[in-house]
Amino acid sequence: MNDKWHGVSYHGKLKVSGINLIDQAGRKVILRGMSSHGMQWYPQFARGESIRTTKQAGANVFRIAMYTDEGGYLTNHDIIKDLIRAVDDTLALDMYAIIDWHIMYDNDPLVNVEEASVFFDNISMHYKDTPGVIYEICNEPNGAEVTWSENVKPYAQKVIPHIRKNAPDSIILVGSPNWSQDVDICAADPLKIDNIMYTLHFYAGTHGDELRSKCSKALKMGAPIFASEWGTSAADGNGGVFLDESDVWLKFLSEHNISWCNWSLGDRDETSAALCPGAPLGNWTEANLTESGRYVFSRLNGTI
Repeated sequence: MNDKWHGVSYHGKLKVSGINLIDQAGRKVILRGMSSHGMQWYPQFARGESIRTTKQAGANVFRIAMYTDEGGYLTNHDIIKDLIRAVDDTLALDMYAIIDWHIMYDNDPLVNVEEASVFFDNISMHYKDTPGVIYEICNEPNGAEVTWSENVKPYAQKVIPHIRKNAPDSIILVGSPNWSQDVDICAADPLKIDNIMYTLHFYAGTHGDELRSKCSKALKMGAPIFASEWGTSAADGNGGVFLDESDVWLKFLSEHNISWCNWSLGDRDETSAALCPGAPLGNWTEANLTESGRYVFSRLNGTI
């Protein structure tokens, strides 16, 4: 395996240096892996056997998408048991684990800032001495009224201290407005906090040169970027699969040393899913992988 795709035992606690993610020895690091789908729907694919199979394909990170809405954490706090089990299974495989507070239809993160503060206080205490845990505090802020300066940045300034008191050096991923696309706006008015990265989300069938230009602008302003969710499909999870467009995106990410997680490790009947409906929980054959899954798994080892 290329050195860039080693796990936690090799890289240790990560930190942000300029626009780059670096390890305990000062080496640049690129994380590549999969994101789960919603834990309330597909927890079975966020377990050891499934995560292990992604590692065997080359992954060194796994993102656990804990929806807040749609039957997620805000109405079912027991879902945290599945989250913790997924994080623990990921860490046991020497992989980095992203804990994703997956807002979507609850589009303004400030609406549930108190619940988020309690959650991140508790979960960062639980994992306070764990170098492999990364915190993603707001998946995709969205809506015409939701802005960086009035909503997302104040939310981050309220939530991040709850993590920092327990995990003072951990990497924290912060969503940007417009479904985590407006990274240039974040870059122009950044958080004055160490070890912060801004998330860029894209779907190859919908987003192209315009979004890459926004990302390039943010990088030139010194904003570190992490593509914590991207898909080979259109933005609704269907259409395509857009492999040529995905190639362009992965080349762009590689050229800029941007880490990524693909959406999603599940067997939902949509083109962005990596697994065919009814797939087993691991040790997948080519027949178990969708066109998207075959494409992404072939690139987890850094071939692009």
